[in-house]
Amino acid sequence: MHVDSDFIVNTLKNVDMLNQSFLTDALFNVDSRAIQPGEIFIALSGQKVDGHNFVGQALERGASGFILAASRKDELLQKHSKELAGKSVLFVPDTYKALIDLARAWRAQFSYPVIGVTGSVGKTTTKEMVRNILKVADLSAVVSSGNQNTMIGAALNILKMRPTHKVAVFELGISDIGSMKQLAELVRPTYAIITQIGHGHMLGLGDVATIAREKREIFSYFTEKDIGIINGDQPELSKVSYQHPVIRFGKKTINQIQARKIVCSRNTISFIVKIYNKRYSVVLPTCNEARVMNALAAMTIGHMVGVSDELLIKGVEQPIVAEGRFQMITHSSGATLINDAYNANPESMKASLVAFDHFMTDQDKIIVLGDMLELGEESAFWHRQIGRFLRKVDKLTQIILVGHEVEMIKKTLPYGIKCQIFAKAEDAYETLRPMVLNPQNVMLFKASRSMRFAELIKKLQA
Repeated sequence: MHVDSDFIVNTLKNVDMLNQSFLTDALFNVDSRAIQPGEIFIALSGQKVDGHNFVGQALERGASGFILAASRKDELLQKHSKELAGKSVLFVPDTYKALIDLARAWRAQFSYPVIGVTGSVGKTTTKEMVRNILKVADLSAVVSSGNQNTMIGAALNILKMRPTHKVAVFELGISDIGSMKQLAELVRPTYAIITQIGHGHMLGLGDVATIAREKREIFSYFTEKDIGIINGDQPELSKVSYQHPVIRFGKKTINQIQARKIVCSRNTISFIVKIYNKRYSVVLPTCNEARVMNALAAMTIGHMVGVSDELLIKGVEQPIVAEGRFQMITHSSGATLINDAYNANPESMKASLVAFDHFMTDQDKIIVLGDMLELGEESAFWHRQIGRFLRKVDKLTQIILVGHEVEMIKKTLPYGIKCQIFAKAEDAYETLRPMVLNPQNVMLFKASRSMRFAELIKKLQA
């Protein structure tokens, strides 16, 4: 079925038509390499890659339908005429706009709670804890995949919403001014949470006050019935007037959901959570104290959708595996790799180092740090601060630095610590390889995503 359309949204005005169309039960994908049989491939044209060049790959992987640019119609039909015969193919003027319009129209079909999760630190971990809470509570939910937190990611996850779900949870991330308002307009969250404000994406967002203001745009389309959830320990969030109800979580006593008596011992963290006037014991299977705030945030979300206190606690006590977020990896050699290299800013870097300090082990501790990017004019200052902060990590035997900004870390390292520096991650491989083959070593990896530590770690695992 080949269809020319000015906009997909025109086909969505009649819900009955939508329910009968090939769009209703389908899943959508913009990555031809990851297409599963039966999915609909949307060919997006990016700055570096044009999805229309990979229609053949999507066909080979079993795509059942396609949304393609009308400007490429003749070329694609000529090249793939046999393979596209019998497929559902929709030609539109702009495939990106079609995806967003389709998601916006689909979102409007649902009235159950939709939760938006944002913040400079802790978005994905909080979202994964919420996933665990909803699972133990047996609440059917769509929860955004991986780190799909852009407009494209949000749209793809909205298109996974179904009438059988009770809750939807979407992670929302921004790197420039104005992006959050666009995301909020698309997702229309009924509950939204800001996990923490920190020094991230400062090149695009500016100072912390501006970052906080942009993050608060997640509440842009709230009505009086919608509820915001904020980190009550941060004045950038707590000392602001809101036009809608707000619930606060944190370690301070002013918060409705709060943590007391936090103790890190034997690679677990125990604390008392106060959920309004009730107190409970919680034990998290991690040495990363940052997870306490993630747990509070997740429990607050779960509380808002009606999960019992007992199941909130059971949910956050479940182990989570979020790739690149203090992810423990046992190498075949017996060495331990801790992959915390999904991204990095000063707050997450310090939290990672504290967690590594708390990690109890007989192994020798080695830290591999890369540049924290997008810090603008304050970059040198924050890297020097990390060098000073490293003095708090006990039993540290060696530091490997990767990048150019890390030169500032080297200037303020603890006296006498062994240090090597490399320009790029791949340059460090030959030095790191014998280290990961030594079962006596435990190694922490932390850097901004663009430093390509993920690829380095995979190569070291191999």
